[in-house]
Amino acid sequence: MQPIISVKDLRKTYIMGADTIHALKSVSIDIYKNEYVALMGPSGSGKSTLMNLLGCLDTPSSGTYILNGTDVSQMTDSELAEVRNKEIGFVFQTFNLLPRMSSLENVALPLVYAGMKNAERLEKAQKAMEAVGLGERMSHKPNELSGGQRQRVAVARALVNNPAIILADEPTGNLDTKTSIEIMGLFQQIHEQGNTVILVTHEPDIAMHAHRIIRLRDGLIESDIKNENIISAFDPNHPFLQGKEVL
Repeated sequence: MQPIISVKDLRKTYIMGADTIHALKSVSIDIYKNEYVALMGPSGSGKSTLMNLLGCLDTPSSGTYILNGTDVSQMTDSELAEVRNKEIGFVFQTFNLLPRMSSLENVALPLVYAGMKNAERLEKAQKAMEAVGLGERMSHKPNELSGGQRQRVAVARALVNNPAIILADEPTGNLDTKTSIEIMGLFQQIHEQGNTVILVTHEPDIAMHAHRIIRLRDGLIESDIKNENIISAFDPNHPFLQGKEVL
């Protein structure tokens, strides 16, 4: 079986004045369709750099990145933008919603860039909103929604293009405990429906929802393990609710 993501000897170097920063030193990973992976690591470990490369937001200094059979490591910015819009759905910690647009219009935005006609856009966006439980909130603007509802809108926007991969960067970072569990439940459902989910987090209890945990340190992979103690967001005895440490 071909991996959906195949990264070989990926490196990223930044020149800062007289200094050379080796943000990613040599990373090789394969991720397969319908995997649920958490990327972890302390500040400066390289996880944000790796996320930017996997999300086609940046290009590597060297190495190869094959995404869904296409080598994206040497692409131009415009080519990367096209791949991003087609293959990857992003969910960010800060939601990144446009305040003057309704929830429905925010969700439909990736379809505008895809060149889809208005009626079809709105129909697909409506289905995505219903899929995340916000069918009654389509006309609401972001400031009329709770933090959890805004993140659900962001998830619907990530799903609307039927991307190959959902890439979530600290998706519960701005949410309270109860809402965090609800959002992790949404990712669990998305994974169970066949999507590939990559979660970037520094929180061990959030990472424990994933089926595979990759830890980075100093620009290298420190460990890559199968999670034998997966936490379900639908567990009534969820450790979040009990105030337990999970790692």
